[in-house]
Amino acid sequence: MATEVGSIRPAAVEARGWGWRYATRRRWAVQDASFRIAPGERVLLLGASGSGKSTLLHGLAGVLGGDDEGEQTGELTIGGEPAGRARGRAGMVLQDPDSQAILARVGDDVAFGCENLGVPRDEIWPRVRDALEAVGLDVALDRSTSTLSGGQKQRLALAGIIAMRPGLILLDEPTANLDPEGVAEVRDAVGRIVETTGATLVVVEHRLDVWLPLVDRVLVLGSDGSRGAGIIADGSPQAVLRDRGRELAAGGVWVPGIRPAFPPPPSRPPGAALLRAESLVVSRVRGVAVAGPFDLAVNPGEVLGVIGPNGAGKSTLGLTLAGLIPPHSGRVAARAPLSAGVKGDPITWPSRALLTRIGTVFQDPEHQLLTTSVRAELEVGPRALGIPAAEIAARVDELLERLRLAALAEANPYTLSGGEKRRLTVAAMLATRPRVMVLDEPTFGQDSATWAELVAIIARLRDGAGGEDGAAIVAMTHDETVLEALRARVVQVGGSP
Repeated sequence: MATEVGSIRPAAVEARGWGWRYATRRRWAVQDASFRIAPGERVLLLGASGSGKSTLLHGLAGVLGGDDEGEQTGELTIGGEPAGRARGRAGMVLQDPDSQAILARVGDDVAFGCENLGVPRDEIWPRVRDALEAVGLDVALDRSTSTLSGGQKQRLALAGIIAMRPGLILLDEPTANLDPEGVAEVRDAVGRIVETTGATLVVVEHRLDVWLPLVDRVLVLGSDGSRGAGIIADGSPQAVLRDRGRELAAGGVWVPGIRPAFPPPPSRPPGAALLRAESLVVSRVRGVAVAGPFDLAVNPGEVLGVIGPNGAGKSTLGLTLAGLIPPHSGRVAARAPLSAGVKGDPITWPSRALLTRIGTVFQDPEHQLLTTSVRAELEVGPRALGIPAAEIAARVDELLERLRLAALAEANPYTLSGGEKRRLTVAAMLATRPRVMVLDEPTFGQDSATWAELVAIIARLRDGAGGEDGAAIVAMTHDETVLEALRARVVQVGGSP
């Protein structure tokens, strides 16, 4: 390993009664957080969905904005400086691999942060090469970032941070959207970096197993349901899980060895297919096949689970089944009663016909947010269908309660946590009561409690809430536990079956 990467100066972090409230929210995202992290410590930050973990990381990264975007209390410092002014001391990797590749070529993307910091030009490219070596991304500098896998894109984002030489590395669920191979790639790359540089590390992750061997301390953010509750547990991983494991699991923290309850199996066999894929080959770019051919039945009363590595075409298959992108070849045919009152295959249907027949939840929740409040988001579909106002209000109130969003009804959707945004997009789909539901990573970003609630809701839809035979559900996911819980019929896309 080149010594240049090793010249990072580890940063101390301190919070003294720190809190943040978004300008559009009554509830504090974080409140009364106090802790100190010594230079070089490796910390796993845990907490239930919506407890403010991502907000705290964004505060450390200095990207929460000014007074017009929210209100801050207390102090949050890096190396003794206010976090918002500690330029270049912290670097952050986010959940979504695709959202962080800024430039078209690998080398340029890694160099981007250094250029923003004003690093002399003759220093940038040695830093770029050292950073790529440090994360184990052995690709040409002119390689297109769009051709990288999910795990490679996350290592690319990590390389961009390392090249800036921050003393604090912040990881916000960096493996949430990755296949098992990508998870191992990113974890191993982080391990090499902190071992070589001694940089301070703070990781937010719902699933502990991956990161426990790498961290030496656990902090747990609490919430009392109406405001932040500060740090409720702090210590070594072994001590926190031994002394507080069952209590934390009851509050929604994923604790190894404590699994949420699974819903009961289907009470009856699946009904006749509502959708059929016939010799279907799928494509994101016209003329370029991604995966297939598929011959699949999408049946009411059943969950069809789609698994496979990043980039194999799972999302593309889901969008094609949902009638949102055309097949490369073959077809997706709708059967009665799904096609009643509308002609042709789903790709030719108008949006109003799709609304009540095939609902879709995209992998990235922000790709389908349309309004400025959670309540208004749930009203969009029913309003488009011309449903009476009283019925819309009843549907929306029920969904807000079922998906733990009632306290956020007037909040701006973009200020929600990742897990809350996912629940919102699921609720928005359910508001139009479609017979077929296509869900891309439906449980990502969930704590164990909200995971169990979402799984239970999907099971109820499967068993009858979508019609006499139940809803037909397609779930593309890396979370094979959810497919086990739902007794899904599984199809593999790419890779080994």
